[in-house]
Amino acid sequence: MSQMRTLVIIPCKNLEGAVGDVVRSVLALELDLDALVVDDGSSDNTGDEAAKAGATVITHPVNMGKGEALRTGFEYAVENGYDAVVTMDGDGQHDPASIPDFVEALKSGDEDIVVGSRMHAVGDMPGLRIWTNRTTSRIVSRLARQTILDSQSGFRIHGIEVLADVTGSLVTSKYDTESEILIRAGRRGYRIGSIPIASIYHDSVSHIDPFVDTLRFVGLVVRSLFWR
Repeated sequence: MSQMRTLVIIPCKNLEGAVGDVVRSVLALELDLDALVVDDGSSDNTGDEAAKAGATVITHPVNMGKGEALRTGFEYAVENGYDAVVTMDGDGQHDPASIPDFVEALKSGDEDIVVGSRMHAVGDMPGLRIWTNRTTSRIVSRLARQTILDSQSGFRIHGIEVLADVTGSLVTSKYDTESEILIRAGRRGYRIGSIPIASIYHDSVSHIDPFVDTLRFVGLVVRSLFWR
């Protein structure tokens, strides 16, 4: 089976202590892939550490949000002729060893997006997050008109065609962008599948504000009711 030219996009903010190891682990895989770190307004040496590890780095001078970082990466992937895009976090919560499974799933399956699901074995996932993920996944599934097991997982692979189609329509810029992509893709007839991934949690500081990001999600749901 032919190689799939893949870009691994890693949006980061203030992850100088972790991003280098993540990039090195990605680039050590025996696949046709490159790593792109979008440094979203870091105040530390995240971009320098990523570049030293071998990643291409695009820097936002100020923090613009995870969604904007993803959009920057998607536009780069489309402009540079990649076949597929993996998105993953730079803090070590996503295991790069799973990337070959994503690539194989996209190559051999019928899906246009494959999402890594943690819900088959939640492990050390906090109880509130389990409830939140299941609830939001049911809502996103309804809006996307197909079953999505873990809509809040940012560890995914996308065929380049779906990204070229939906990126220009995105209206969100924070963590809700990951849900918006699924809703828009599903509404446009793209197929969304899943593969199991491990739940990895450690002492890194979350940038998610439960109250604000919940309001953003509710706003996304309301707006999406008017999309075709």
